[in-house]
Amino acid sequence: MLDWTDRHQRYFMRLMTQHALLYSEMVTTGALIYGDRDRYLKFNEAEHPVALQLGGSDTKDLAECTRMAEAYGYDEVNLNVGCPSDRVQKGAFGACLMKDPDIVAECVDAMQSAAPSIPITVKNRIGVDDHDSYEQLTEFVEKISAAGCHTFIIHARKAWLKGLSPKENRDIPPLDYPLVYQLKQDFPEVEIIINGGITTLDASEQHLQQVDGVMLGREAYHNPYLLIDVDQRFYGQKNAQRSRHEVLELFREYLLLQLEVGIPLKKVTRHLLGLFHAQPGARAWRRYLSENAPNKKSGIEIFDCAKKIQVNHQKTFDLQKVQG
Repeated sequence: MLDWTDRHQRYFMRLMTQHALLYSEMVTTGALIYGDRDRYLKFNEAEHPVALQLGGSDTKDLAECTRMAEAYGYDEVNLNVGCPSDRVQKGAFGACLMKDPDIVAECVDAMQSAAPSIPITVKNRIGVDDHDSYEQLTEFVEKISAAGCHTFIIHARKAWLKGLSPKENRDIPPLDYPLVYQLKQDFPEVEIIINGGITTLDASEQHLQQVDGVMLGREAYHNPYLLIDVDQRFYGQKNAQRSRHEVLELFREYLLLQLEVGIPLKKVTRHLLGLFHAQPGARAWRRYLSENAPNKKSGIEIFDCAKKIQVNHQKTFDLQKVQG
């Protein structure tokens, strides 16, 4: 998710699940070829397994960026063919590429040839504009899988390139989970991962009866502690689960290291706002960090104070429960 799933957010996620595959934000090929590669590609070894998501449509550029990803140690490279933003459309990549599966197949082939040691996957919609028949979707999967892609992450909504904003494209086009299920039945040899509108692990478990995997996006970002059950529930781990405050104590060590190398506090703590989702003190926690972290002089004391504020709200809530 653009501007959301950066390396700081992924490290935070990894403190709650050791096994779920984490994805980078979408990075354009131009940003890597002409920009600061370390800014986009550098990550902490603790983030593994981690995938780099690319946006682009030029085979040479995608091949070069895939080689970069391999050199940096990514476990997977994902080609985004689902983003409907105007910026992406102007660059002739993202969801508009679903209308031309031959180009996507060429891209996948070039990427796989550039880095045969890591899998190349595709994230796409079920359709785009009026190019939305099931036959067109199966043609897309057939051509891209023949080019070497064996995993499709499918947002179970079509995209409207004109008339809807990216936000509206996440909500207005109706979800069609059964269509994705049907795709898995028709392509049993292909790994199908479902995405879109999934907000609970119970729902994820139901989807896994029909497909191979589930991608959680915005819910995992806004309610990150949801992931604390993932390893036990889906990967058979028996380790004790960390409390929210244990997660914070571990993240504090990471935060201190980032502050020491000059990373502004707000760039890291902005990913923590949802940790106490639906818990006592959640609003106070969010407010204090949001109001104080942006100050250029803010340091670890802001993080510590926000934590104390949340703890005090929790104690007050517990006391009220006892008295009640």
